[in-house]
Amino acid sequence: MNSEEKAEQAQQPEQPETQQEQPEGGETEVDVKALQAELEKAKAQSDEYLDLAQRKQAEFANYRRRTEGIRAEAFDDGRREAISQLLPIVDNLERALAAAGEEDALKSGVEMVLRQTRDALTKMGVEEIDPQGQPFDAELMNAVMQGTAEEGEPGTVCMVLQKGYKLGERVIRHAMVKVVAG
Repeated sequence: MNSEEKAEQAQQPEQPETQQEQPEGGETEVDVKALQAELEKAKAQSDEYLDLAQRKQAEFANYRRRTEGIRAEAFDDGRREAISQLLPIVDNLERALAAAGEEDALKSGVEMVLRQTRDALTKMGVEEIDPQGQPFDAELMNAVMQGTAEEGEPGTVCMVLQKGYKLGERVIRHAMVKVVAG
């Protein structure tokens, strides 16, 4: 080759072979079937993962509901315990008022403290159980003494020895009562 031929050859880019091998009809069909099989497998796996995710989501929702209930119950238990610790203080304030004289500065101070304490308990939802003259109810009262027929009708409360209290429907402290025997 002389230099002119070499220059011509350098100017003309090499032509790649443009003929590509065409797959035969059978190979294309096999590839489609294989791809469809892979797609079905991927769909099944996707459905499995979706089902797993939905189950985990439902389990978490149940867990959250359960722990919320436990938390609320623990809060209520603590509240009832704190209230039950305050009730003897209320009893002592009432005894101090009963023992105090007529017009005494100490008496008015004790009355104010008692009123504030009762107001605070009422705001917390505490209700006083007042069974005087009511039929005896073992759910709300403890009978510690028996009265005579002259004190009232049989089976009724003739004297309240210690007040009872409840928070909502739960009894914090049962009333101690004297019940007419019958």
